[in-house]
Formats: sequence, C-alpha cells, structure tokens
Amino acid sequence: MSERTDAELPAPSACRLCPRQCGADRMANRAGACGAGAEVRMFRYGLHRGEEPPISGTRGSGTLFFSHCPLSCLYCQNWAWSQENRGETFGAQELAKRFRRLRQDGAHNLNLVSPTPWLPWIRIALAEANTDAERLPVVCNTSGYERTETLREYEGLADVYLTDLRYARAETAREGSNAPDYVEVARDALLEMRRQTGPLKLNDDGIARSGTICRLLVLPGHADEAVANLRWLAAQVGSDVPVAVMAQYRPAWQALERGAPWNRLVERAEYETVVAAVEELGCEGWVQEFEEGMAAPLAGFRMTPGYGHV
Repeated sequence: MSERTDAELPAPSACRLCPRQCGADRMANRAGACGAGAEVRMFRYGLHRGEEPPISGTRGSGTLFFSHCPLSCLYCQNWAWSQENRGETFGAQELAKRFRRLRQDGAHNLNLVSPTPWLPWIRIALAEANTDAERLPVVCNTSGYERTETLREYEGLADVYLTDLRYARAETAREGSNAPDYVEVARDALLEMRRQTGPLKLNDDGIARSGTICRLLVLPGHADEAVANLRWLAAQVGSDVPVAVMAQYRPAWQALERGAPWNRLVERAEYETVVAAVEELGCEGWVQEFEEGMAAPLAGFRMTPGYGHV
C-alpha cells in the first residue's frame, strides 16, 4: 500500500464526529470542542491486563490511550490526557507502526480508548497495519457518547464495542459530564453498536472476536441510574450485550472540589443495590468485586451466575 503524507490526511474541515458537532475547521488546526486539532495526539500505548476478561485475556489488550475526549467528566480518572490533552503527536504512518508493535508484543486485540476525534487517521493507519493476514480484532473503547451517524460512517472499523451507560437522567449527565443529551445519545449509540456487531462471540480461548459489551460505572449518589440502565438493557437487548458492573469510581479531577456526592467513593450499600438488580434481571457478564476504600482503578471481575462463552 502506498504511503500518504500527513498533509493528505482527512482532518475534518467542519468537525461533527461527536455529538457536540462543534463544526471546527480542524484542517486549519482550529481546535474542536474536545480540543483536538489537525494532528493525532496519544498519551501512551502498551499491553493492558485490567479490562474485562474477554478483552484482556492472558496476554493483555493492546491499548492505545488517545488524548482529547468529547465527554467532559468532572471525575475523569484519565484527566491528564482526556481533559488536559497531554501526549505526543502521531501521523497515520507512526500510528500504524504502533499497531504492528502491539501485535508483535502478543496483544489479543487493538484497544482504542476514546478514538472518536481521530477516526479518519485511525482508519488509514489500520489499513496500513493490516496488509497481511495477521489482523487483530479492533476494540472501540468509548464512553458511549457517540453519534449514530459517525458509527455508521465507520462501520466495519471496530469488531468489538466496549461502551458505557453512565447516566439515566439528563440533569445528572449535565452535572457530571456537561452532556445533558447523554442518555438518549448513548442508548441510541449502543443499539447501533449491537446492530453492527451482533451478540458477543468469543474464540476458543475466551477472547472477544466481535460483539458489544456495556460497562456500568456505579456513581456515588446515583446507583439508581445504574439500575435504570440495567432495566433498559434487559428490555432492549437482553443477553445480546453482556454487562460489566464496576465499583471503581474515585473522586478525581474536578470532583475533588465539586462536593457531595462526587467527592466520595461509592458505598457498599449503593453497589449492592446494583448487584441485586443484575441478579434479579438475570443479566450476563461480569461484576467487579467491591473493596472498602476502593482505590485501585481495576479490581477483579467475577462472572455473573451462569455466564459462559457465547
């Protein structure tokens, strides 16, 4: 495949990749609402073993943490690169080299964290990196705040969607992420992801080959919204989309100064309310083990009763 120079890369001249649809002329290096300009920025990449079992597997997920995030969560644990936009710039050719390196290191997949501002470059880099038969599944690791139009435009790029449902009320989404439209947007996006990928499918080693997984991070003071999202999932997609319920919320970034409930950890009683809903609804997937004073970004997951390979 012939190489393209960075000047030929398709930076949006009126960016509408994410739901904010800011219309920034990124070809002129004018930053969008997320702060992204004309060059890909990434904070780090490498093998990561802290994801859900079908993503991390035994060797680790080839994870790339992209800078700039369309969702402005006041409690973001990755604020250094998602909000302050730290990182290094990459052209598509350099990005393709990182993809190849992760494959050589034994990654089970290529795990793209917050990739939306960089989808035009990523599509070119993946085409460059996948010129041989050794293609890894591509995981789109997203907050769920995605335009269905963008998902359709880039259909086929992701084999697996690892998405979120954070909120069930507009006022909470406004306060937590400056995104009052999050609930409708994220639910519509999840349905589109499920349409594209179908039910979760694993290989003989239990590694995801295709499908959609939904994460539900239990937020302090808002456990009822996680329960509401579980009920919505059970009604809309059933067992097609397994869930990963997480207790790992930590007050970080602006949450430390925002006040209650954002400045505290999730309480055991709150978390157990959500776990009880998982069991009541018969949801399939994984539940993160709760630990008092939980500070680790990822504690161990256990499978929900009856969950197995799809």
